[in-house]
Amino acid sequence: MTILLRLSHAIDSLNKRIGRALIWLVLIMTLVSAGNAMCRYAFNLSSNAWLELQWYLFAAIFLLCAGYTLLHDEHIRIDVVSSHLSRRTQVWIDIFGTLFFLLPLSIFVMWLSWPVLVNAWTSQEISSNAGGLMRWPARMLVPLGFFLLSLQGLSELIKRVAFLRGLIPDPGDRAHSGAQNPDAAL
Repeated sequence: MTILLRLSHAIDSLNKRIGRALIWLVLIMTLVSAGNAMCRYAFNLSSNAWLELQWYLFAAIFLLCAGYTLLHDEHIRIDVVSSHLSRRTQVWIDIFGTLFFLLPLSIFVMWLSWPVLVNAWTSQEISSNAGGLMRWPARMLVPLGFFLLSLQGLSELIKRVAFLRGLIPDPGDRAHSGAQNPDAAL
């Protein structure tokens, strides 16, 4: 179990670094959006490449930070029901959900998106919009994002099993996990 906990820590560290790095994409996306709007309204200039860059950046933030969101337990869940259950029951529900929903769905999406990425790469697919960007970088975000989410799901699974075995404190306890302030460990 020690090796699995080390693997879990490495996965957590990877998703923390990716999440913190991608925070800067929010600023870049905002600047691109504002610059594009100013050019369009002030100078009557517009570029499809800049518009597409905005949604590429948004997709990168959304897809690549899914693992970071799961790490910090900030994903959507139905607390109305689970808040009335014991912590051990909640952990068992997390394990069940990870094994039967999160991981199979993530692997399925990676499996379906890989041929789309390969096709876009080999054909050098370009946007049909005039002046548009190449499509493979955007297509690459889907399998990569779901890969990071799958890794984090595996990490969360390891931590929950270790908790049930009494090897680590509750990974969902914000006081121990640092989830209350994700950047407290900086």
